[in-house]
Amino acid sequence: MPTAPQTTDELYRALEENDRRPYGRTRTVTAEELVDAAERFADPVPLVHALLELQEAYNYGAEPRKSPVVFARLLTLFDEQPDVFDERLRHTLFWRFKWVAHALRALPEVPLTGLRQWLTEMRDRYEKAGLGLQPYYGQAYQLAAHVGEGTDLAYELWAARPRTGLSDCEACEICERALYHLAAGDDERALRTWEPVLAGAESCQEEPARSISYALLPLLRTGHADRARALHLTGYRACRRSSSMSGEVGRHLEFCALTGNEARGLELLAENRNLFDDVDSPLDLLDFLTGVEVLLQRVDLLGHGELRVAGYAGRTWTVTGLRAEVRDRADDLAARFDARNGTTAHTDRRRARLDRAPLLDALELTLRTRGLDDMAPVAAPAARAAAALPETLPELIRRARESDERGHPDATACWARLRTLVAAPDYAHPDDPAVGPLVLLRADLLADEASLAGDKDEFDAAAARYGEAASLYDEAGAPGHAVLARACALLLAARVPEERGDGAEAQAAALAAAHAALVELHEKTSGLAPYQEARLLRLRATALGLRLQTSRNEEHIAPVLAEADLLLAFATRHEIDGQISGALMLRASTYALSGELSVAATEIDALLDRLRAHGPAWHLPRTLGLRGRIRLGLKDAQAAHADLTEGLRLAADWPSGTLGTARLHGDLAQACMRLGRPDEALRHLTRSAETELRHGSRTDAFCAYANAAQLGLDLGRVEDCIALLDSLLAEPDVTAGALDDRLVAQLRLTRARALHAGEDLKAATVEFAALAAESAGWDDDPGSHAMIAAETAVLLAESGEFGRAREAADQALAAHARAPRYEQLSNCLRELARLQAERQGAEGLAGALAFLAEAGRIADEARAANHRARGRGLDSALAYEHGRVNAYAGEYETALAALEEAVTLLGEPGADENHAGEWAECVRLAAAVEGIYLERPDPARARLDEALSRLTALGHTEETKPLTSLAARLREG
Repeated sequence: MPTAPQTTDELYRALEENDRRPYGRTRTVTAEELVDAAERFADPVPLVHALLELQEAYNYGAEPRKSPVVFARLLTLFDEQPDVFDERLRHTLFWRFKWVAHALRALPEVPLTGLRQWLTEMRDRYEKAGLGLQPYYGQAYQLAAHVGEGTDLAYELWAARPRTGLSDCEACEICERALYHLAAGDDERALRTWEPVLAGAESCQEEPARSISYALLPLLRTGHADRARALHLTGYRACRRSSSMSGEVGRHLEFCALTGNEARGLELLAENRNLFDDVDSPLDLLDFLTGVEVLLQRVDLLGHGELRVAGYAGRTWTVTGLRAEVRDRADDLAARFDARNGTTAHTDRRRARLDRAPLLDALELTLRTRGLDDMAPVAAPAARAAAALPETLPELIRRARESDERGHPDATACWARLRTLVAAPDYAHPDDPAVGPLVLLRADLLADEASLAGDKDEFDAAAARYGEAASLYDEAGAPGHAVLARACALLLAARVPEERGDGAEAQAAALAAAHAALVELHEKTSGLAPYQEARLLRLRATALGLRLQTSRNEEHIAPVLAEADLLLAFATRHEIDGQISGALMLRASTYALSGELSVAATEIDALLDRLRAHGPAWHLPRTLGLRGRIRLGLKDAQAAHADLTEGLRLAADWPSGTLGTARLHGDLAQACMRLGRPDEALRHLTRSAETELRHGSRTDAFCAYANAAQLGLDLGRVEDCIALLDSLLAEPDVTAGALDDRLVAQLRLTRARALHAGEDLKAATVEFAALAAESAGWDDDPGSHAMIAAETAVLLAESGEFGRAREAADQALAAHARAPRYEQLSNCLRELARLQAERQGAEGLAGALAFLAEAGRIADEARAANHRARGRGLDSALAYEHGRVNAYAGEYETALAALEEAVTLLGEPGADENHAGEWAECVRLAAAVEGIYLERPDPARARLDEALSRLTALGHTEETKPLTSLAARLREG
C-alpha cells in the first residue's frame, strides 16, 4: 500500500479496492495494513470493517491460525461497544462464529475440549441474542463428522431443524448433506442431494467447486463418466492454485489418477506447486497431500518413478522421492488429528483413498490426450517393433548407411541408436574396413542431425551442421558424401530468409541463387555414385519447387518441371525407385501449385499405381496425402477423406514420425470440416499437434493446437478449449518466453474469448487488458492491437467500467487509423453505446451517442475506401443502434425515427435469411417503441401486419415469430 489512508473515506475506498483483489498474500498483507491504519481513527466503526476484511482474507487465504485471533478482537469490541455494530455488522459477527469453529477444527494443536468449548460459547451467544440454533447444530454435526463419532445423531439434530438467517447458504448445506450420504456409502442419494449445486441452481463463494470435487468419483461409480469429465473441467478451473481450496485440488488430482489421466494429473500438480508451501491449514494440507499421494502412487506403480515432478521448493523431485516425502508428512498430519480427536478417522479415510483401485482404464478428459511417456524429455522417435536393430555395431552401421542410401525410414532409428553409443565414454569404434574410420561415422551422424534440424525448420542450424559434416567427410576421404552435404547446406541456407520471416521476394531470390550454386557444384563434380547424383538432382529440383511455392509466379513452373524430368530420366536409367517416385511427386505437386488440379490428379494416380507395383512402400502415405489435398482442391472431400485415412493407416506400419503423420492428421481435419464433421476434425487437429510436439516441432505443434482451441470454442466446447490452452500455456518453453510471442498471444487471446464465452467476465477482462497493453507495442501489427483493444473495451463496459472502456476504445481507434479494421471497430463502438445506454439510461445517453458518433465516422471512412462489410451493413447497423440507444434513454421519438431510417437503409427483404432477419428485427423494435412506449398501438400493429405479409410471402416463417408475438401483445392492450 503506497500511503496509509488519512481519512475514513480513504480507508473505506481502500477496503473496497482490496475486496476486489483475489484471495492471497497481497490481499492479506494489505488487509493487515488497513487494520493498522484504522486503529488511528477515533471512530471504532472503520476498525470493525477493517478487522472483518482481515478475517475474511485469513479465512479464504487458508490461514486458520490467525482468523480466531482477529475474531476475538471483534468480539471484544462487540461486548464493550455493542452500539457500534449496526444490524448488518451484527449479522456478520454472528455468522463468523462458524468460521472460527472451522478454523479451530483445522488445527490439530487445538484440544478437542477447546473445540467443544467454542461451540458452547457459540450456543450461549446465539441464545442470549435470541437467534435460532440451527447454525450451532450444523457446526456440532461438522465436528462429529470430523472426529468420526456420533455423526448420525448430530446429523439428525441439525438436518431436522428449520434454516435461519444465519444458517450456511443452501449450497453449502446441500454439500454437507450429500457428504453425509456419501460417507454412508450411498452414492446415488448423495448425487441426488447434490443435484441443485452440480446443476448450478445453488452456488456461493466455495460452491459448486467444493461439491464437484467430492462428486467426481461417485459419478464414475454410478456410470456418469461424461458428466464427471465435464464437471472436472469446470470445477478444477474454479479451484486451481487457490490455497483455500487445496483439498479440492487434491481430489481433482485423485480423479486424474483413477481415470487413466496420470499425465494430466502431473500437469495439474505442476500448476499447483505453490500449494506445497502456501497452505497454512493442516486439515486442508492433509486433504491436498493425500490426493497428491494417490496420484504419485499410481504413477510409481506404472513404472515411472524416475519422472521429474513439481514439489516442495528448494530441490528437484522425482515421483518416487516426492511420494515418500508426501507420505511421511501426510501420515504425520493424520496421526496428529487422530491423537487430538481420540479416533482413527483421518488415518482410516486416508488409507481408503490410497487403497482405491482405478475406476476407469482411460477417460479422455481434455482435447490434449497425453500419456506418461509423453512427460519424459523428447527423444528421437523409436522404430516400430518389427524393425529390430542389428545387435553388432558393424551391422548397425552398415544398416544405417544402407537405409539412408535408399531413403528407408528405418535409418532414423539406426542413427539414433548409433548416436547414443558413440556418445558413451567407453565407446570403441570397430576396426573394420567395411565400416570405415570413426570420423566417417561422426560425419554421418552430423548429417543426420542436420536433416532432423531441417525437418523442424531450423534452417540456419541445419546448414551449419551440414557444413561441419562436409569437412569431416573430406577428412574421412568420402568426397561424394562431402559434395552432398555441401549441397544440402546450400539449400538450407537459402531457406534462412524463410526462418527469419523475410518477404516472399527475398526468399525466392535466395532459392534461385541456391539453385544456380547447386547446378555449378553439380557441373564441376565427377565420380558420384548414381544414388548420390540422383540426390543432387533432387536438391536442384527442390530448390526450384520451393521457389515456385514461395513466389506463385507462373514463369517459375516450367523450370521446376524441367528439373523434375531430368531427375526422372536419370533415376529411371539407374533404376532408383525412390528418386523416380520423388520426381513424379514433384511433378504432381507442381501442377497442383499451378492450379492444374486435373493434371495433378492424373499424375498422382499414375504414381500411386507405380508405387503399389514397384515401391518403395514407405512413399505411399505421403503420396496418398498429396492426392487427398488435390482432391480437397477439386472439392471432393469424401474421396480426400478416404485417401488421407488410408495414408494414416499405412503410415502406422513405419517408424513413428517419419512419414508425415502430423500433416495427414491436419489435412484430415480439413476434410472433416468440409464434410460437416467438426468433432472428428477436432480430434485430428489435436493428434496432429501432439505428433508434432512428440517429435520436437514445437512451433508447428502450437499452431495446430491454436487451431484446435479455436475450433473447440466455435463448437461451444468452452471448458475443453480453456483446459487445452491452460495446459499449453503452462509448458516450460512458454513460461520461459522461448516460444514465439505472437503465437503465445494468439493462444492467450483465444483463452480470453473462451473465458468470456464461459461467463467468467472477470478473468476474461484481466486477460484482455493484459493483451491490449502488450499489443500496443506491436508497431508492425497495429491491426491486431486495434482488434484486441476493441474487444477489451467491450468487456470493460460489460463490467460497468465505462471510463476504462473509453480509454481502450481510444487505443483501438488510434491503431485503426494506422491499419483500418472497419467492421471490428464499428461493432465495438456500437456495442459500447448499447451497454452504456442500457446500464445508465438517460444519464448514459451522452456517452453512448459519443460512441455512435465515432461509429458513424468509421462508416464514412469505410464508404470512402469502398470497403464492403462481410456481415451487417455499417450504416443500417448504426441506424438500428441509434434507435436502441435512444429507446434505452427514454427518447422514444428519436428512437423511432432512427429505426425507420434503418429499415429504409436495409431495403426490401429478399431471399437471404440473414438480411430478412435483420429487417424483421428493425421492424419489431420500431413497432415496440411506437406501440408500447409511445402508446400508439394502431400504427404499430399496421407496421407489423405489413411486415408479416412480406415475410410470409417470401417464406421466412422463423423471422415472423417475434413479430407475431408482439402483434398479439399489442392487440391484448
